[in-house]
Amino acid sequence: MAVKSIFFKHHVFDISYEILNKDAKYDIIILHGWGSNKELMKKAFGGFLKGFRHIYIDLPGFGNSTSPIPLNSSEYARLVELFLVEINGKKDIALGHSFGGKIATLLEPDLLVLLSSAGIKLPKSFGVLAKIYIYKFFKLFGLTKFRKYFVSDDAKELNKIMYDTFKTVVDEDFKEIFKNYEKKALLCWGNKDTATPPKAGDMIHSYIKNSKYIEFEGDHYFFLNHAKIISENIEKEYING
Repeated sequence: MAVKSIFFKHHVFDISYEILNKDAKYDIIILHGWGSNKELMKKAFGGFLKGFRHIYIDLPGFGNSTSPIPLNSSEYARLVELFLVEINGKKDIALGHSFGGKIATLLEPDLLVLLSSAGIKLPKSFGVLAKIYIYKFFKLFGLTKFRKYFVSDDAKELNKIMYDTFKTVVDEDFKEIFKNYEKKALLCWGNKDTATPPKAGDMIHSYIKNSKYIEFEGDHYFFLNHAKIISENIEKEYING
């Protein structure tokens, strides 16, 4: 494991990373989703894409990377850019899963690869809305000790900094960012994904003009079972496309 210390917004962020195929001509930046880490992404893609230098990063606040202050997605992307300068990284391809898809989009690589990306705000279900209103009622009377029963699984057990980050990034709407994206994109989705459902993928596909959409069998982590064919499509889109 390697670490780079990045100075940003008057704080030091220690960024944990790993690089595979160090002498490859092209770079692929691989970003994990919320609550995950670089090891999961390496497990999926480490054996493929041999013609690319893999850059696996623990995003600040996850894995072995630190986050001394709350961040929004734009700030995450800026930190990744500063990190890339430190390692002489290029934005040939950026691949992002879920939350990492938003960061990958903001990097504006030559080829954007989104795996069940976040960024589309879909209407909340009645059950979710009910939980929000009940929690607000409890909070009004100072009964915040019941918070753990109402927050999402992604927010449970977070420290104050990461909870503040979560509250910020979960409300971000990337509709206009996707609409204004002008480079090539490959969108891959799990057909049984309930966290970022295929409907969100269809919408992003309609927003990004130069995009290709592929649906796979599986849930939010479908790519763990389909990394080989996803990698083949990445090679086709980048090298032959």
